[in-house]
Amino acid sequence: MPDPSDTIAERLQQAYDALTRAERQLAASILENYPVSGLGTITTVAQAAGVSTPTVARMVQKLGYKGFPEFQAELRRELEAKISDPIAKHDTWAGRAPDAHILNRFTEAVSGNIRQTLAQIDPESFDSACALLADTGRGVYVVGGRITRALADYFFLHTQVLRPRVTLIQSISNAWPHYLLEVEEGDVVVILDVRRYENSTLKLAEMAAARGAKIILFTDQWRSPVSQYADHVFSCRIEVPSAWDSGVTLMLLLETVIAEVQERTWPETRKRMEALEDMFDRTKFFRKFT
Repeated sequence: MPDPSDTIAERLQQAYDALTRAERQLAASILENYPVSGLGTITTVAQAAGVSTPTVARMVQKLGYKGFPEFQAELRRELEAKISDPIAKHDTWAGRAPDAHILNRFTEAVSGNIRQTLAQIDPESFDSACALLADTGRGVYVVGGRITRALADYFFLHTQVLRPRVTLIQSISNAWPHYLLEVEEGDVVVILDVRRYENSTLKLAEMAAARGAKIILFTDQWRSPVSQYADHVFSCRIEVPSAWDSGVTLMLLLETVIAEVQERTWPETRKRMEALEDMFDRTKFFRKFT
């Protein structure tokens, strides 16, 4: 049985192997501009996907909904959550907050986010993304948004130690074309984009994809529009009892990627680390205690 807290996108991914060819075609259509693409009438949703109306009804039931109206009601709730601002998020949590201490409530929410996120990760996609990042024949570009830029900087700093040709794209949209000028076919662009999704990030993804780049997207459970251009999409749960979303699950996944890429590149990475430590020693960058 589907988890009631799963998004429709997650349910589609879980049920994919059990769907018919027409239902998979419908699922792809819904995910293309998710969740807005599923908000028309059952007839328009079917026509947009090139399938029959009964196909829509059958797939909705396979996802665990009684019918199309219930399916759409859930989509509308997701859309509302997707566009909500920090004040609205705080008011939502405050209205249903239990009496337990914030330390327990927050930790429980984060732990649940981690469990649900890891349950959705496709190991093959994860391994494939790490293989792309470990391929030193490819350049790697990393970019975040207003909130996720800190995570992007953290990921860049570590990846730069692991391998050469890693670039952090500044979070200034008018500077992006200068970075994209260097992107070659087969290079890897790592994008972090969570709600409220940024239009400039979407444009960057579109332009990078047009240049033949491989895009790895780290996003939330509602999936950034960048997903339509991404080769690998990792959806992380981010809701917590706060006006702000949590970056803990994103950080966990990024650090796991760093660990795996390190294992794949260790002979060369070790040399880079040794050279870096030698430079630190020579410049007395760090204070040493004896």
